[in-house]
Amino acid sequence: MERPCPLSLEAAAGALFLLLAAALLPSTARSQGESAITRTTPPPLPAVRPSPEPREPLSSPLPVHRTRLTARLDPATHTIQGEGEIHWTNRSERPVQEIYWHLYLNAFEHARTAFLRSRLGAGRGGQLPGTWGSIKLTRLTVRSPSEPASLARDVLSALAQHSPGDPEDRTDLRLPLPGPCAPGDSLIFGVAFTSTLPTIVERTGYLDTFHMVGQWFPKPARLRQDGSWSHFPFLRLSEFDADFGGYDVTLEVPSGYTVGATGAQVEAREEAGWRKVRHIQEDVHDFAWTAWDRFRERELTLEGVKVRVLYPQGHGPSVDRQLDGLRVALRCMRRRLGPYPYGTLTVVQPPAGAGEAGGMEYPTLITTGGPWFGPPLLRASETVTIHEFGHQYFYGILASDEHRHPFLDEGVNTLVEGLCLREGYGDGSLLAAPGLSVDFFAGARWMALDAGHDHAVAHGAASFPTAGHYGRLVYFRAATLLLTLRNAFGEERLDGALSDYARTQRFRHPEPGDLLASFARSEPAMAAALDEGLHRRGWIDLAVVALQPTWTVIARRGTLRLPTEVRLRFADGSEKTERWDGDAEWIRFDVDGSPELRSVEVDPARKILLDDDWSNNARSLRPAALGFGTLERAAFWGGLLGHLIAP
Repeated sequence: MERPCPLSLEAAAGALFLLLAAALLPSTARSQGESAITRTTPPPLPAVRPSPEPREPLSSPLPVHRTRLTARLDPATHTIQGEGEIHWTNRSERPVQEIYWHLYLNAFEHARTAFLRSRLGAGRGGQLPGTWGSIKLTRLTVRSPSEPASLARDVLSALAQHSPGDPEDRTDLRLPLPGPCAPGDSLIFGVAFTSTLPTIVERTGYLDTFHMVGQWFPKPARLRQDGSWSHFPFLRLSEFDADFGGYDVTLEVPSGYTVGATGAQVEAREEAGWRKVRHIQEDVHDFAWTAWDRFRERELTLEGVKVRVLYPQGHGPSVDRQLDGLRVALRCMRRRLGPYPYGTLTVVQPPAGAGEAGGMEYPTLITTGGPWFGPPLLRASETVTIHEFGHQYFYGILASDEHRHPFLDEGVNTLVEGLCLREGYGDGSLLAAPGLSVDFFAGARWMALDAGHDHAVAHGAASFPTAGHYGRLVYFRAATLLLTLRNAFGEERLDGALSDYARTQRFRHPEPGDLLASFARSEPAMAAALDEGLHRRGWIDLAVVALQPTWTVIARRGTLRLPTEVRLRFADGSEKTERWDGDAEWIRFDVDGSPELRSVEVDPARKILLDDDWSNNARSLRPAALGFGTLERAAFWGGLLGHLIAP
């Protein structure tokens, strides 16, 4: 049964939820720049139709690249000297004559980059970095696989000097190729670079000797099947989109440092005061790592996966909760989404002061957060861990375009996160205190309704007016919409659609139409409601608008058409529950004969979590000394309170 939340408790749950959201939502920055007033409106959403029947699922993608890098960290200057080769293959259906490179660490090289001049409101990442970061390419060459390295052509001077149309930004650079690269043909790029880390900001950087190294090397943008490039500057709310391939990376750090990285460690040795580790991983689309001379470490096997946890001294209780959450996630997501295809997972707990490095995902590596002290009343550590592991599927294995369609990752992942928390922790999946248990989705509903109907969920990341809109809509309204559909149309139908989507779209870079197609195969009406809720600001408010002894009228306000129930109570104490398909704008129930009606309630189990106003869902004809409707509403909220507070 769903655990509804009264308004007062919704507010409390929402306040608690903000603590968790701070670790999960993207950052915003201090406004920079000129005083001119401009007007910004969201672009129109393109029409979305379900994709054709699904292609056969793949156990492994065709690699677009083989990336081999060697990198040395200097912790005194917080710089990384790197070099290597990227063997890149044109997997599209058209010849290409250019290639885009993402140098995303350049987002932090000064205050005027596309990332740092965003005006999105205060929040996580609201401060500029204390020191700047950048990638400086010192060598960029290209050759065909049949040519020796000595014949590689220097193309560094041909690389664009800034992102398209933005002279202040150098995160998305175009490189014209010496000649066309036909479908199926390959090129080998040689690179050498110096990466300078900023102080901790948005997933990467340093704090004293702690280093979280993300977006640290020059990486080709993703080439779509039709030959177009998925390329874009690194923006405040946008995350990533990249091709699958294999990584073979050797990292060098001073002796005494512990390294955690994407993939399996296949080699480690000490040499002249340096520690050298080599990590290899196939079928991923990024590589990240961390290094610190104060890490504590645990290694264990959970559900057949080799798990390595790196954490600060004294954070053992938090690690215990994270591992418990990870155990829940591995079991829950394997059943719902298919097996985790990698043999390893590294979990990194950043130290105090480096919180912006927490709550982030990279292939086979996640960073966590949450309080390290005190009793686990608020399941912050478990929630962040389950959420970040969920990204191994939607961000990692499916690899949807987080720039154009962030809800495919964040929103669907937040639904699965909440379902897994329920499986693992029952009624207290958000808060577990003596005599009081609060469900994860009570907080999610509060956040979802707080967003209102300002903006469609399915917009691209760069089109949201504020970071608050992005977080509440992309994470929580999307998840609450999906859970509402699950309640309205049945668990089996939604769970089956989600499983179909997750299993058939592995390594496919799915689009919204692929998700709609999986839902349509399960239940067309459910797919239509999902489309409405995502793309057209769909909303609903169920209300009892009239009640007489022999009839009642229920209204469906808004654009979402969802099946629900109506409970009728009669003068003799009996009751009857009617099912309403919710398709019409209103429905009238007439009672012939006796006994007469005394009260009516629409959606009595509170399954329609996206209902804008639960206070108008019930009416009664019983006399009320406190005035019309007062006692009936008190009883209504009392019933909800009984649902929320577990015994």
